[in-house]
Amino acid sequence: MAKSRYVPDRGLTARMGLTMFLLGLLYVVLMAVLIGLGLGYGLVAVIAVVGIGAQWYFSDRIALYAMHGKVVTPQEAPELHGIVDRLCAMADMPKPIVAIADTDVPNAFATGRTPSRAVVCATTGIMRRLDERELEGVLAHELSHVAHRDVTVMTIASVVGVLAGFMTRMVLWTGMGRGRRDNNGTPVVLIVILVSAVVYALSFILTRALSRYRELAADRAGAFLTSQPSALASALTKISGEMARIPSRDLREAEPYNAFFFAPALAPGFSLSSLFSTHPSLERRLEQLGEISAQLGRPTT
Repeated sequence: MAKSRYVPDRGLTARMGLTMFLLGLLYVVLMAVLIGLGLGYGLVAVIAVVGIGAQWYFSDRIALYAMHGKVVTPQEAPELHGIVDRLCAMADMPKPIVAIADTDVPNAFATGRTPSRAVVCATTGIMRRLDERELEGVLAHELSHVAHRDVTVMTIASVVGVLAGFMTRMVLWTGMGRGRRDNNGTPVVLIVILVSAVVYALSFILTRALSRYRELAADRAGAFLTSQPSALASALTKISGEMARIPSRDLREAEPYNAFFFAPALAPGFSLSSLFSTHPSLERRLEQLGEISAQLGRPTT
């Protein structure tokens, strides 16, 4: 964890450690199967890891570009900068780059591999809908992701799933091993696809579970930093209600970036995002904030 005034979260640390161990175990299993089958996919593994490394290194720029965020100066957005300045002073962390994304989808995100390389971005939609206390609660949540180095953790956690996907694609594209069989006569290509699919599915479930707990940890850290859990609860309730008024097309465009967002942008109907959510339910988040309010001796409304 980064050394800031955000409250430490032993549960988050333990879950991060356990998830990394299990994902590492999956990686070993995948490599062992491939080596056992005599397939030379070392280069593919290197390419996958390099790609993940580039994603991690440029995560701040990628997220900002994807959301069409524009860096703003204190003169252009004095209220937003004022809130970020106040939170960084409270958390004893470097001030990130501040940006605004011109979209009506009410949301915010923060990214960056280290606190000194972070970006915090709010949409015009969330700035129009929330008051200063609510927006402060949201940004405190987002900055806790930076303080806890969540981008680094989640990027590393995604390596195994990406690698498994790479392996499957390489087998299908090149047909390598298509005519080969193992000692039992099973086609090698079938074994690689099945193993890769299982590894990908398990890594996907593990990283999504970690992501959901990560959001609860950020809610908790942000609420304790500001001592205003009710403001964060109000922001969550308001944003969740407003999402239903956003055009489905805009929500679908935003869905691929849900892992970054304060609250998921989900279009109506079935989607993989709704089936394997990156965020816990609204009810669970409000329940935790209610418990924190009780600990702080503050009213929940």
